[in-house]
Amino acid sequence: MGLKVLVVGAGGFIGRHLVGRLAGEGVCVIPAGRSPARLGRLFPGMRYQACDLARDGVADWLPRLAGVDAVVNLAGLIRDGQGGFGQVHEQGAIALFQACRQAGVRRVIQISALGADEGGTTRYHRTKKAADDFLASLDPTGETMDWAVLRPSLVIGPGNATGDLLAALGALPWPLRLGPGTWAVQPIHVDDLVEAVLALLRREGPFARRVDCVGPEPMTTDAVTATFRQWLGMAPAPFIPIPRWALAATAWLGDKVGIGPATGESLSMLEAGNTAPVDGFRAAFGFTPRPLAQALARHPAGVAERWRARLFFLPAPLRLLLAALWLWTGIVSLGLYPVAGSLELLAGVGLTGGVALGALYGAALLDLSIGLALAVRWRPALVGTLSLVLMLGYTGILTVGQPDWWLHPFGPLSKNLAVAGATLAMMALEADHG
Repeated sequence: MGLKVLVVGAGGFIGRHLVGRLAGEGVCVIPAGRSPARLGRLFPGMRYQACDLARDGVADWLPRLAGVDAVVNLAGLIRDGQGGFGQVHEQGAIALFQACRQAGVRRVIQISALGADEGGTTRYHRTKKAADDFLASLDPTGETMDWAVLRPSLVIGPGNATGDLLAALGALPWPLRLGPGTWAVQPIHVDDLVEAVLALLRREGPFARRVDCVGPEPMTTDAVTATFRQWLGMAPAPFIPIPRWALAATAWLGDKVGIGPATGESLSMLEAGNTAPVDGFRAAFGFTPRPLAQALARHPAGVAERWRARLFFLPAPLRLLLAALWLWTGIVSLGLYPVAGSLELLAGVGLTGGVALGALYGAALLDLSIGLALAVRWRPALVGTLSLVLMLGYTGILTVGQPDWWLHPFGPLSKNLAVAGATLAMMALEADHG
């Protein structure tokens, strides 16, 4: 394909797969996204374009579209936070489409969402539909600017947060059931969705259509989780239900804290079901997406995938346990443990008088600061490093001044080795856990 293609939202899950596939096909592809630094890391050696649908208007887009043959818009949010659904899904996308029309871009592909139709009830779906409708109105027949709106169901594949969550649910000794376990979804693998986009880019002649992009048949959430468990090489096991209130609380936390794929809107979409006939996809692209089990089998799970699934839920509890440890040591040092006893311990390492008091309360404040920073997830790698340095300092001072503590049956110093290991694990897990 002798095309120049701008991919907006290239740093996301689908975007990474699409850019890689286009580059492999020899297409001149320009990844675009909010973070130039991230684009540079993801696509080394490629020319990339910084953009932000939450802020950019038509005038911002026009120079970026010079010489571009096709635009694929993958930009989207999973939660309605800062630069929310209205700004990104609707206003920002509309500005992009207007600029495409003015710049003479020949083909525009909008990745929307299944359910972004007249029956859509969530703000996510309504804002997606508003942009879809605007794109369709620019050239209803696609005579001068052809267009496609692809509305995928649950998209699964390597690097997908929702897929990671489902794999993690299935990897537990007893897999967890989402709701009643009968919510209907129709997952499509990212490879099949990318193939559909490539088919549109290769297509000769006008195209002006909305296509629901779904797997070959609906599946219950229990069936999806069981399929992931099988892919991980684990034997079947009974499900444990997650109460509706626990799901709602997790979604509320996801909305407020902004971590993980669970949100109130995503929970509502799951409860409503997310299915459609596959006939439209087959007619548009000439192939049927593969069943989930078959699609997953193309990328066999190895040790890395099993580790990722089994460790998926560990980062937050591990970080919070370490936070509780540091907070408790700080609180205890401020007076729950008799100050006289603390000063006696400090005297054993040569600190007395005002110096000892300063060291006691200074260390307590440091402990509290580390605990609080870990609790709110403020720069875990930096705070983890500081905690290791502080713990090494405590251990070194006591080793010199009170070496007999290494022989204490309760292990006040030897336990630091385990805490250090837990801290290193927390830092590694938090480095790549959204």
